[in-house]
Amino acid sequence: MMRFLLLLAALCLVMHQAEAANRSNATQVVVLGTGTPVPDPLRAGAGVAVIHKGEAYLFDAGDGVVSRAIRAHLELGMKELDPPNIRYVFFTHLHSDHIHDYSVLASKVWWRRKGRLHAWGPVGLKALTDPMNEMMKVEADLRSRGTPDDVIGDPEGYRVEVTEISEGVVYTREDLTIEAFTVPHGGIKPAFGYKVTTDDKTIVISGDTSYSEVLIEKARNADILIHEVISKKGVGSLPGSWQGYHRDSHTLTDQLARVATKARPRLLVLYHILFFGATAEEVLAEVKAGYDGEVVLANDLQVF
Repeated sequence: MMRFLLLLAALCLVMHQAEAANRSNATQVVVLGTGTPVPDPLRAGAGVAVIHKGEAYLFDAGDGVVSRAIRAHLELGMKELDPPNIRYVFFTHLHSDHIHDYSVLASKVWWRRKGRLHAWGPVGLKALTDPMNEMMKVEADLRSRGTPDDVIGDPEGYRVEVTEISEGVVYTREDLTIEAFTVPHGGIKPAFGYKVTTDDKTIVISGDTSYSEVLIEKARNADILIHEVISKKGVGSLPGSWQGYHRDSHTLTDQLARVATKARPRLLVLYHILFFGATAEEVLAEVKAGYDGEVVLANDLQVF
């Protein structure tokens, strides 16, 4: 009996280790910021991280996203989201609520980053990054004075390497592919959504967009569709000029229901949520009124 119990305990340990290994290899999505330009202490600016085989791929870096990444590292045990471990960031467009923490990400304990931060995004990203790099040179020069070389191996490690993109595949690595596609976001051209394909998941991130047939095609049967949304009830309370702007730039709840009904993702996740007086429960109900699939209104630091 004792031998049987020992064998059973050993088998349970092996199964637990195998399950832990499977979890560590599974692609995870961490919603770091679900907010908008409207200040909200509970919602950082836009930011989504895809964690795949020990590497973090960040999509947008709105205000507060780096602080959320630090919390994910310390509170959720996601070492990939310790800021110096983040080496890849992709921008949907260059509105402030998607880029405010770009310089914070680049400069946060930059001397510990293995290699430089790489950034992909629309035309204009280089013009944004070059002066940021020059600004950081002042701090880097000061920090490097008298600091041992084994602490700061690369005295220019703060510099971000930039790739301005057009639509199509923008990054590949073994069993991970990242594809950019254009989405309609009012007068902002180009604005991108991203499709991330790994060995175990397909994830589509809308960025800021109005209703898009292109996005529907990219998101068809995806495991996770992370999509912005604006409350139809909320937008109706705005002055006429603002209603026109938001309808041209964002996706109303009933429109998102149509998007999801056509695309049929396994999970629809709402982020970049423009409430305009509506409650979270009302926004979710507005989407569910026209969509019968699984849908979640995300909060910051929610993991999928």
